[in-house]
Amino acid sequence: MAEVLEYTAAAACREDPYSDANLADPYPLFDRMRAAGPAVYLEKYGVLAFTRYAECRDILADPATFISGAGVGPRNLHREPSWKPQGILDSDPPVHTRLRKAMASVISPKGVRALRAGFEAYAAELLPELLARGTIDGVKDLAEAFPLRVFGDAVGIPREGRAENLISQGAMSFSYFGPEDERQRRFVERGAGTFEWVMDRTARDNLAPGGLGARLWELADAGGIGADEAPLLVRALLSAGLDTTVIGIGNALRLLAWHPEEWARIRGNPRLAKFAIDEVLRFESPFQSFFRTTAADTVFRGISIPGGTKILLFLGAANRDPAQFGPDADRFRVERDASGMIAFGTGIHRCVGQPVTRLEMEVVLDWLCAHVERLEPAGEPVPYLHSTLKGWESLPLRLVPA
Repeated sequence: MAEVLEYTAAAACREDPYSDANLADPYPLFDRMRAAGPAVYLEKYGVLAFTRYAECRDILADPATFISGAGVGPRNLHREPSWKPQGILDSDPPVHTRLRKAMASVISPKGVRALRAGFEAYAAELLPELLARGTIDGVKDLAEAFPLRVFGDAVGIPREGRAENLISQGAMSFSYFGPEDERQRRFVERGAGTFEWVMDRTARDNLAPGGLGARLWELADAGGIGADEAPLLVRALLSAGLDTTVIGIGNALRLLAWHPEEWARIRGNPRLAKFAIDEVLRFESPFQSFFRTTAADTVFRGISIPGGTKILLFLGAANRDPAQFGPDADRFRVERDASGMIAFGTGIHRCVGQPVTRLEMEVVLDWLCAHVERLEPAGEPVPYLHSTLKGWESLPLRLVPA
């Protein structure tokens, strides 16, 4: 972490949000952190942490004060080198503006709508097989298999090697958003070689014509982005439609299987599926935390923070804040209006790929709603212990046909 600083205006917290127990179930700790004040000082890491909705929202809405260009992990990239070339996630305007414009032109509303037919076609191929099988691993068999195929095809990267490389590469990349500890080292070891694999497959000659990746290269040809930026943006595109989606689908399956009354509500009114997606993303945010850096000395919520200081935002805590979502914020309820949740961030850095994640989740839920009467637990799920991502390693499920 960055240099240790003292903040007399913030309550000290001696607990470790990155312990195995707190990664598996962070919400009791999040309750205590929110109750302690607008920020807490994590003594183990020497960093100010924000867990309330209002504070996280206001920080994300002020990218001039709380910048991303110094990295969204604990390492200050203005002072230390990054492990990879910096891309859209760890950039500030005007570079970020140009890169985001390029991404948004590819993931436009019209472009996303055009993906639906292909997504639905694969759902109609994969999901009947899983339904016939009855008992499945909701993560490996569905949450991973579906995005790997449909979004990999949409981007246009070769199918061979996706499962072996894309999941490990995403886990490694997002591990840099958290502490540089033994857990991160394990993800880096597992991901060895995957970044190079992805960068090779996102090169111009390895992308299918007409895909989203090829369209980014067309923007490079037109001078909208640099030739060195094109493969980085194709890689970011893969993350935008894959990593959050894998976690999001797995979390949806877990919540709907363990809350059969909520699944019954969706089946009784399929239009609730879109509300359910927001509620899943709020209740179990795929991205739990990341960092920002102060651009200059600032005072926020009465706390003086020197320039160049890393601060830590826990979106998973903000999305459970009763001040924003009511006294039942710790209850999963598909009829809730969770549209204000910030699982995708907010402001200029709001995830540009979130419409793709929503579409993939919607297609899966729509098919299940039409064909599956009940989702039932078929064993104990295994939590996915990652410093940034919150999901499931394994999710035994039984699909009961309608």
